[in-house]
Amino acid sequence: MRAQKITIAALALAAGLALTACQNDDNAMAQGGGSAASSGSSSNGGSTSGSNNSSAQGAAKGSVGKDSAGQATSGHNGSAKSGVAKCRTDDLDITANDATITGDENNTVNVTFTNKSGRSCTVAGFAGVDLKTNAGNVSAKRQGTADPAVVLKNGDHDTFYISYPVNDSGGSGVRITGLVVTPPDETKSVTLAWPGAASLPVTDGSGTSVKVGPMGSAGQGG
Repeated sequence: MRAQKITIAALALAAGLALTACQNDDNAMAQGGGSAASSGSSSNGGSTSGSNNSSAQGAAKGSVGKDSAGQATSGHNGSAKSGVAKCRTDDLDITANDATITGDENNTVNVTFTNKSGRSCTVAGFAGVDLKTNAGNVSAKRQGTADPAVVLKNGDHDTFYISYPVNDSGGSGVRITGLVVTPPDETKSVTLAWPGAASLPVTDGSGTSVKVGPMGSAGQGG
């Protein structure tokens, strides 16, 4: 009878030890799974919830891009930076018109780039502008701050201004004979008929009085 009690006690002890070991294994497995989820959510191949959070954050950040200077740009500039090429000179129909408003201190000519390429392209920054005169070319000085790149779909256009002084000297001044325009980041120029006033006032040669605004600046001339 005593031997039978010892055997039963031994079996009970063994069962208890086995149960304890199983519980320890389950705890270890639970702790191991938690570490994997935490590590996965911070890695590129994270858990499902981690990937969804990363995607949501990426979309929120992607709606506001940055230009090369690190300044915030509007959402459409993301499109401009996702494979849309810059507009080349041959992609553009370039026109100029007199936009002077009576009473303004300076005269204004607007230059318009219309995309005729059959595909989307981007424009940004400043065009090169030279006024051809009987005294030689007069290069326009940049005025204002360039906006982020704009995507022009086929047929879309963007316009900038040229500001130049009124010749109210009473003399013939410097006669303007043409306009040379070079799109931003291009070397190929287009020569246009000059649509503005016939002449510039004679200056002392200390600097150009002709100014050019950035792309999209029409109506903001100074």
